[in-house]
Amino acid sequence: KVLGPKIQLVQDNISCSKKNVLRGLHFQAPPFEQSKLIQVLKGKVIDVVVDLRTGSKTFGKHMKIELSSDNCKQLWIPPGFAHGFLTLENDTLFSYKCTNQYSKNHEMDLLWNDENLNIDWGIENPIVSEKDKRAEKFKEFNSPF
Repeated sequence: KVLGPKIQLVQDNISCSKKNVLRGLHFQAPPFEQSKLIQVLKGKVIDVVVDLRTGSKTFGKHMKIELSSDNCKQLWIPPGFAHGFLTLENDTLFSYKCTNQYSKNHEMDLLWNDENLNIDWGIENPIVSEKDKRAEKFKEFNSPF
């Protein structure tokens, strides 16, 4: 018996990172928005999601959770949320299963250390990609959700 809407996971991704790598805050805009089921297969991360839904009471707010291979927690991220994580151990394997294919033309990024988002990552100088260093500031962001 199906208790809710049928969800189809169409893409399975795994990333491997050394300690102190920060990835995000990423999402895809409609019509290529994605839900993601995420978990850590090896290692440990601080995972962050930011609500981008303009009508939401929690618009612009974030939530943090520790995910690890020890606690075996998974997190479901629906469309309308930006996502990022900071690795806390070397050789961390991070899994994310997505409900839509990756689309470079619909990928969007918010600046991981934007003062308006006020996310305490617990680190001064993480390892961040050049792309993520140039991400959009929340104040200038026009949400498609």
